Amino acid sequence: MKRAADVLGALLGLVLLSPVLLGVAMLIRCQMGAPVFFCQLRPGRGGAPFRMVKFRTMRVARDAQGAALPDAERLTGLGRFLRGSSLDEMPELWNVLKGEMSLVGPRPLLMEYLPLYSPEQARRHDVKPGVTGWAQINGRNALSWDEKFALDLWYVDNRSLWLDLKIIWLTIRKVFKREGISAAGEATMPKFTGSDRA
Repeated sequence: MKRAADVLGALLGLVLLSPVLLGVAMLIRCQMGAPVFFCQLRPGRGGAPFRMVKFRTMRVARDAQGAALPDAERLTGLGRFLRGSSLDEMPELWNVLKGEMSLVGPRPLLMEYLPLYSPEQARRHDVKPGVTGWAQINGRNALSWDEKFALDLWYVDNRSLWLDLKIIWLTIRKVFKREGISAAGEATMPKFTGSDRA
């Protein structure tokens, strides 16, 4: 049932949003150049890697040593708008169609975080990652890592079709309110370095 809802929702979203997605792609190409999409390996269900696709929101900029500049210095004005409106996430509907993601689930984080999770935190990978999730409607990037993981695990233990529909509806409301886009003092979210919690 969940997979059928994912496919239907992703197809509907891609069709209805196609003019917007095309417009965003053209803006990115004009303002930041190629590539338009940002692709990165992320852990899916069971921690298996998949290539997640998003709209690019940061310019390519490196220091004298060749290291990428901090997010705050690379994030463009267009990128801030795309993140604030969550339009940068919309290409992930393609990942949903491919069966790598779900419309609702814990957000896919970085592969480098996998060895840092406690056994309890790792349970967030018992389900497919989502375009949106319980943590996203309860604080998003304004949450601490421990709070975010606790909300992810609550979803894993209480997931249902009705809960998914509630999360999608509340996500739409949150997008218009533009809440929790970034953590305090951060352009996005600080890196996860591990937790003392089990």
